[in-house]
Amino acid sequence: MIQITIGHKCGMERRQAIQKLSTIEGQDLRPLAEKYEVTVFKGKKINKGWAGHVLERHLGLPINSSQSPNFGSWELKIIPLKYLKSGKLTVKETMAVTMIDPYNVERTDFEDSHLLIKLRRMIVAARIWESQKEERSILHRVTTFDLDDPDVYNQVKADYDLVRETICTKGFSSLTGKMGVYIQPRTKGPGHGSTSRAFYARTSFLKKFIFPELSDEK
Repeated sequence: MIQITIGHKCGMERRQAIQKLSTIEGQDLRPLAEKYEVTVFKGKKINKGWAGHVLERHLGLPINSSQSPNFGSWELKIIPLKYLKSGKLTVKETMAVTMIDPYNVERTDFEDSHLLIKLRRMIVAARIWESQKEERSILHRVTTFDLDDPDVYNQVKADYDLVRETICTKGFSSLTGKMGVYIQPRTKGPGHGSTSRAFYARTSFLKKFIFPELSDEK
């Protein structure tokens, strides 16, 4: 999953960003990639973050990477949707939230964690993925999410604490994607032998709390 992260505070309010992104809802992001000089393919290899980079450029921001929130107080994420055989849209895959630094996680309570910082206030943009060729991708919808529901907050905290406890007692290599109800630790990086891991929001979390209108119907 693509994680968009800008490591500086641009001073843009979330309300302003929503308004600006809403002007391109329903539009194909591929022509906008050309407009904003965003590379979609590097040779035959897809630039996995191209759609997110288009949104960044549309907001007038440079492309960068950091574990800080994109815009000082809120985070911007983009997730792909896909059509089911029924013709309905659903979430295509999990959403990368932030990398897992075992040293940092072991020593950091959830209340001070990068995971909470990332999830606390977000703009989530959903684009329609059609094929590996990425010849077209419609920006379906832009919405907001705040981690302010006590039940959701407590479960995300429990998922984080499970990861933290596992690192402390069994070691970083014992983390597995089977862990977590809403947030899971998974490998992230090129190839199946990657040892890097990140926190991912499960598709069930994305559908239930961010895009509840998207069903699992096959």
